[in-house]
Order: sequence, then structure tokens, then C-alpha cells
Amino acid sequence: MPAIAKVTKEMIIEAAFEIAKEIGAENITARTVSQKLGCSTQPVLYHFKTIEEVRIAAHKKASEFHINYVTNISGKYERPMLEVGMRHIQFAAKERNLFRFLFHSNYYTDVSLSDWLTRENFDSLFSILKRQAKADQQQAYYIFSQIFLVTHGIASLLANNTIVYDEAYCINTLSNAYWGIMYLIKEKGLS
Repeated sequence: MPAIAKVTKEMIIEAAFEIAKEIGAENITARTVSQKLGCSTQPVLYHFKTIEEVRIAAHKKASEFHINYVTNISGKYERPMLEVGMRHIQFAAKERNLFRFLFHSNYYTDVSLSDWLTRENFDSLFSILKRQAKADQQQAYYIFSQIFLVTHGIASLLANNTIVYDEAYCINTLSNAYWGIMYLIKEKGLS
């Protein structure tokens, strides 16, 4: 009877995710993953052909973690979409290494911005936004894409240690962007 593997593929992905979170994705190697798991490099290379496959799996886990983080609506802010934006900014401030791994790496190659913004990850956000803004699908996409660019710009500055997190400033900036975009849609018919 063959021995039962002690190190699973899921354990390797979790270890790589934790390395990305703690010290940065550039430090995901067979050696660092095996050290995190307290094993040799053999199980890592048994479950994955290359360390790049480990990084891709860790990126997917980080993306799921980010989506769960951002969409965990508590009602702290006056509008659900404001909370989503604030949570994206807070994620960048609190999880700098993961943010850089997700958004400042080359794992979203060959995907246009418009395609990326309409992926299934954002479906739940579009339904919230459509209700909140009383908008159709096209308008919801326009609002979301414009607000995302503002939000992501602030988040990127935070993740790269360029600015200090200021909640009141971020709330004001996102609110102004939202109401400006709403004005363009409702008064000027843009979408």
C-alpha cells in the first residue's frame, strides 16, 4: 500500500499565499514554500511542475481573498458601493504585498480593462450598483468602471507606500466621484 501524502496541493497553495501576504510574491520559491511547510522541496515539485504554477495558484487564491474582503459589506458606510470602494482602498493599505501581487504583476496579461471589469467577479457588485443608482446594466458598468479607476488609483498609491491612509479624504473623494458620474449619466445622458 502506498504511503499517504502528508503535504497536499492545497497546503502548498496556502503556504505560497501566506508567503505572498507576509513577504511578497517574488519570494515564492520551492525552498520558501517547503520551509513554510516544514518539508523538503520534493512535495512542492511533485504537485506542481514549475514554481510558476504555484505562483499562479497562489494568485488565484489571493484574488478570491480580495473579492471576499471587498464584498464583505457591513453597512459601515452610507452606500454599499462606497463601502466596496473603501474596502478596496483599505485592502491596499492593510495587505500591501497581496495588493501588489494581484494588481502590479503580470498575471492579468492579454485581458482588456473593459473585459476585466465585466468579469463574473463583479456581477454581485453590478446588481448592488444598479439598485443603488437606479441604473441599467450599461450605466452600472460605466459608473463602476469610472469609480474603480479613482478607487484603484488611491489604493495603488497606498500599496506602494506613497501616501498615508486618510479615511475621511478617501470617503470624500469617492463620494465626489460617484456624484459627478451620476450627474453625467442623469443630466448629460452619458454611459
